[in-house]
Amino acid sequence: MKIVVIGGTGLIGSKLVTKLTEHGHEAVAASPNTGVDTLTGEGLAEVLTGAQVVVDVSNSPSFERAAVLKFFETSTGNLLAAEAKAGVGHHVAVSIVGTERMPDNGYFAAKIAQEQLIEKSGIPFSLVHSTQFFEFARGIADEGTVDGEVHMAPVLFQPIAGDDVAKAVGRTAVGAPLNGRVEIAGPEQFRMDEFFRQALAAWGDPREVVTDPHARYFGSELSERSLVPIDDATLGTIRYLDWLGSATAGK
Repeated sequence: MKIVVIGGTGLIGSKLVTKLTEHGHEAVAASPNTGVDTLTGEGLAEVLTGAQVVVDVSNSPSFERAAVLKFFETSTGNLLAAEAKAGVGHHVAVSIVGTERMPDNGYFAAKIAQEQLIEKSGIPFSLVHSTQFFEFARGIADEGTVDGEVHMAPVLFQPIAGDDVAKAVGRTAVGAPLNGRVEIAGPEQFRMDEFFRQALAAWGDPREVVTDPHARYFGSELSERSLVPIDDATLGTIRYLDWLGSATAGK
């Protein structure tokens, strides 16, 4: 099966291409680095020739509200139009658990707009809603740092390893279109402040984690279940401290 992975040279995309190839599929990494640009449409028709499935794991280079919305609307619109011409039978996109619960968040609003384009396209689709990746934990801590202290809300938090995300997306890509969504999350659920207290200790990071019910997450105040699945989710198998140990050992 030919599966084109948009954003295929990035964090999740590169893992996905490897896993699909190992399972005997023709997985093609498509990104500006490989001559495919969804913003301009360059290379789309060529790379989609003969493709049965397209997986979109691309991301906006800017998180500024107007810029991220323009990215996802333009990129997804061009991609869906090219898929329709190429006869692609399954569009898979990775989104975020809780997008609809934080409409004031510019990035989440842009992901909702992307999903609406996919749902209205007429192309069979599957949406994979993921919790936050382990790989982004340090960035989340940095974003929450105020005057040298890491402010985190004591809300539920259930991050997932990038390898588990790639595995779940791969299974979805080779299966029948859901014409709906599946949610994925890590195997452990924490309080966000406690997770980062443990994580910073494991990193050897001296910053103090402050429990702050009003701490903002990339501009949004969180409620108890803003970032975790509400219904049943497919859970990964990799635990954070195990992942961190493996990542550290690999350096």
